[in-house]
Amino acid sequence: MLRNSLFSIILLAVAIGANAQQQSKIKSSSSFFPDKKAQVLVVGSFHMDYPGLDAHKTADQDKVDVLKEPKKSEVTELVNYIKKFKPTKIAIEAWPQWNATEKLRKYNQGEYRDKRDERFQIAIRLASELKLDTLYSIDADGTLEELTKMDTTYFKNLLEDFDYQSNDSMTVKYHKLYDYKDKLAAKTNLLQYFKYINSKESHRVDYGAYLVGDFKLGEYRGADIIALDWYDRNLRIFRNLQRITSGPNDRILMLFGNGHAAILRQLLESSPEYHFVEFDSLK
Repeated sequence: MLRNSLFSIILLAVAIGANAQQQSKIKSSSSFFPDKKAQVLVVGSFHMDYPGLDAHKTADQDKVDVLKEPKKSEVTELVNYIKKFKPTKIAIEAWPQWNATEKLRKYNQGEYRDKRDERFQIAIRLASELKLDTLYSIDADGTLEELTKMDTTYFKNLLEDFDYQSNDSMTVKYHKLYDYKDKLAAKTNLLQYFKYINSKESHRVDYGAYLVGDFKLGEYRGADIIALDWYDRNLRIFRNLQRITSGPNDRILMLFGNGHAAILRQLLESSPEYHFVEFDSLK
């Protein structure tokens, strides 16, 4: 009996070894692509000048003033932290007609120091302090914008009562989350706040906001609008990122409203050309 048991153990060990050897011969999918990739740091931000263009509006009492203390010093701390990434290029949420590089030139001459907009407070300030001479504007509209101009009647009907302002239970929870984040920004150190809103968990939850509420309109109507508008917009932004990428030695900082960051994270983490850099990993 003991001999049979020992023999069974030996056979099992041989089988396990053979299986492990076979597994070791299977190549990982990522091994087919280069290890060296362009590094991308996505900095999702709230809009520091509060333009009021997003569906969610920050209450006046929760708005922060980055030109006054203590937030002014906290912006400096935030900028110095982002510098650790050592970007070779900076891309921002702006269209070409915003003339970002011209604004950088004027900033270097002393202009725009009183602007609260995060593109001045973070991107242009970083470019100036790092002696970069170019800023890349890579924002885009989704396909829906173009299709609406081609067939006004059809897309007017498609967009009826779509406004990201549903009152279903899940959307209400997101409104509470956004209100919490607004209050947190006002009372929390900005660097810690940026680490919080740029975390993987925060991005995962934020992504879900586009899968409830108006997403459920009609059979597929809400899903089609999200695909043609919001998701396609971020795909086009990603395409613009590809256009400004020279190669694997690039270190690109992307400064966008944090609503974009969840989709940009997904695209960058899946891309064979880019390495997504976690915001809280900078040393």
